[in-house]
Order: sequence, then C-alpha cells, then structure tokens
Amino acid sequence: MVCAKKAATEIADAIGETATVTTPTWRNHLYACTYQYPDAGMTLSVKELSSWAQTFGYFNGLARSLHKTIPIFELGQGAFRTRDGSIVVRKDWKVLVVGAGGLPSQFGSPETSSHEVALTVAGVIMGCWNGD
Repeated sequence: MVCAKKAATEIADAIGETATVTTPTWRNHLYACTYQYPDAGMTLSVKELSSWAQTFGYFNGLARSLHKTIPIFELGQGAFRTRDGSIVVRKDWKVLVVGAGGLPSQFGSPETSSHEVALTVAGVIMGCWNGD
C-alpha cells in the first residue's frame, strides 16, 4: 500500500527523489509512514472506515482541522488541498492524506512546488488503488 516498496519506487520515479520509508504504523484503522528525504519529510496515511457516514465525517473533519483551501476534482471521489499544501483524497471507505508540511516550498527533481509534489504522490497512490 502507501508505505510498500512498490509505492516508494513509483513515487521516487514520479518526483525524482528517493526516500527512506519509516516502518509503518497501524493504530485505530490508520496506516501511516514517513517518506524521509535528506532534508525533508512527507507523511502518508490511509484511514480505513466502516461506512459512508464515517468516511464522510472523517473527510469533512479533516477539511476543517487541516484548513481546506481548494477542492480537487481529478482524484478519487473527493479531494482537497490544505493550507500547508497537503492533499486529502476520499475513495470508497478510505481517506488518504499526503502530508506535505515537512517539504520545502520547492522540492523534487526537477524542483516543483510542494503542493504539486503532494498532488503527484496522491495521483500515484490513486493509480495503485485503481490497479494501474
């Protein structure tokens, strides 16, 4: 999934930077890890929920707590960018968060804005979820 070697390889190919991925954690149905780069870090997490009501509640709660700035229409069944450039995506009963707050304003090779890096990473993960 988001912390697996295949995902890390595809993310590295997409953003031009290779990370050391921390050991994933699993707490309260939240699977998470950090992609650690020499001078930066990006967190990825997936919350698995049990119903549409829970999923919408969690997704909308993140929109408030993470300070949603703009909706994104190209990903999942609902997505948005946050104030720090992170990306949140809802698909079925799962919610993905690509936390870009630990990235510099320009990152990757070639350098790109941190919110574009997070959007690219979210796209890679959605491709994996869709079987691409």
